[in-house]
Amino acid sequence: MHLVDWIVLGGTLLFIVMFGIWKSRNQSITGFLRGEKLSWSTIGLSIMATQASAITFLSTPGQAYEDGMGFVQFYFGLPIAIIIICAFFLPIYYRLNVVTAYEYLESRFDLRTRLFTALLFLVSRGLAAGITIYAPAIILSKIMNWNLQMTILVVGILVILYTVSGGTKAVSMTQRWQMTIILFGMFLAFFIIVDQLPDSMSFVESLELAGVMDRMNIIDTNLDLSNRYTIWSGLTGGLFLALSYFGTDQSQVQRYLGGRSLKESRMGLIFNALLKVPMQFFILLVGIMVFVFYQVNEPPMFFNSAGIAKAEELGFGGQVQIYQEQYSRTQIEKQAIVGHWMDAPAAERPALETQIRNLNEEAELQRDQLKEFLENDQLNVETKDGDYIFITFIMDHMPIGIVGLLLAVIMSAAMSSTAGELNALASTTVHDFYWRLRGKEEEDELDTELKEESDSAKLSTSKLFTAIWGLLAIIIALSANMVDNLIELVNILGSIFYGTILGIFLVAFFFKRIKARAVFIAAVIAQSTVLIAHALNVAEVIELGYLMYNAIGCGVLVGMALLLQLMMGSNHQDDLIDND
Repeated sequence: MHLVDWIVLGGTLLFIVMFGIWKSRNQSITGFLRGEKLSWSTIGLSIMATQASAITFLSTPGQAYEDGMGFVQFYFGLPIAIIIICAFFLPIYYRLNVVTAYEYLESRFDLRTRLFTALLFLVSRGLAAGITIYAPAIILSKIMNWNLQMTILVVGILVILYTVSGGTKAVSMTQRWQMTIILFGMFLAFFIIVDQLPDSMSFVESLELAGVMDRMNIIDTNLDLSNRYTIWSGLTGGLFLALSYFGTDQSQVQRYLGGRSLKESRMGLIFNALLKVPMQFFILLVGIMVFVFYQVNEPPMFFNSAGIAKAEELGFGGQVQIYQEQYSRTQIEKQAIVGHWMDAPAAERPALETQIRNLNEEAELQRDQLKEFLENDQLNVETKDGDYIFITFIMDHMPIGIVGLLLAVIMSAAMSSTAGELNALASTTVHDFYWRLRGKEEEDELDTELKEESDSAKLSTSKLFTAIWGLLAIIIALSANMVDNLIELVNILGSIFYGTILGIFLVAFFFKRIKARAVFIAAVIAQSTVLIAHALNVAEVIELGYLMYNAIGCGVLVGMALLLQLMMGSNHQDDLIDND
């Protein structure tokens, strides 16, 4: 990497950390836990940055490269979910002046329901925090020949530094700049990719070529439940996931509870409802452009260059070279036909398109043969290389300076999402467990908490738990293993737990006759059901898209809670009287 790229990368990361520390100086306990008087634009960009991790900008283009635009359907339920949250969830949170979303559950049900729900959040988000550090670290370390452990430690320590120093306010303020840098970098990458396409290929023609190769199928109306990405899974499972994530996940709730007013918080959420789907569409489109670029330029046969290097070091370079020469011949032949396709009249194009698809299938078969060879017992190379596609393109084809900027984009995304997660984990640990179980709070408002313990002591405790969660995230990252697709792993983790969490909140909001004991038992049953379904899915006993875990968990909980309450009777002695 050129010196200019190192300067751009280091300068960008240093600016972000120092800005966060400076903006959060003289921090109060209120600002640390939930932010203070944030504008709608800061809330909106902070929410988007917390969700858009480095995994988004590494894996999503690779997802489009391999499977096309269909992944965007995952987000179709999000705008509907945000409208529901703005109408029902947000006013309740503001009226009760809660610090965490789970605080409300104690007033509605009881302490054990509050703690159980908070625990589900801590488990799911704690694991995800480690993955958001690990994802860019393992990819950058292999592409850049950086030490993996050192890369993880650098990212983790930088995040801990400004998150511990400033809490929610520091995270929200820095995320605003991080998201600006991220969006600028991705737009710049898109235009550079388009500019590098042949002069004879227009942008419309590049999309046509992607369509010829089945990469522009945006909407899938298939009713097959095993299909992960369809319009139906997006509008059902995606809706439930978005409702739970934006409405009950403390890493998101915390972003908008610090708004200047209910109106500002709503505007920040609506900002995401309007821009999130277009943003994901655009990131997928970047992946499509990379795919088109590699139809007129020869792509690497295997995008994880470290795997090829390992094979060569162990003396298998000759066999790898044979595979690569066959692949190169296929690519050259395909490029020639693509060139004819661009110049051919409409009547001749269908025949050429068939040849292009056949050659692409042949190239993919050759890639599979190489991967099978690399997976043998002597090499044992991880062959899932989709997460390496975009970063490989950046390193091979982007101009000096832009490489450093885009690496800063990836590192910034890792830092912003991880910081939001650590801050939320610490707030939930301190507020819902540490202070509550010590008997320091029986109140509904933060002001009463401040009477029980000094600001400085509370602030120190919150910073300590932030650092602890940061260290745990680093430990998880250091012990993680590569999986098929990192963005899917994060969404699977969320889907396993979010359905149950959402079901608890929906019962709390809309089923006033259901009491504490019924909802707690139903929550245990629902979470167990989802875990069993996931185990059966992994064992291939059943075939089920993971987005449906959200609908299953939520549906089982609501249904069981209604049934159990009916069986117990509305005045069961173990149930609490509803306080609302």
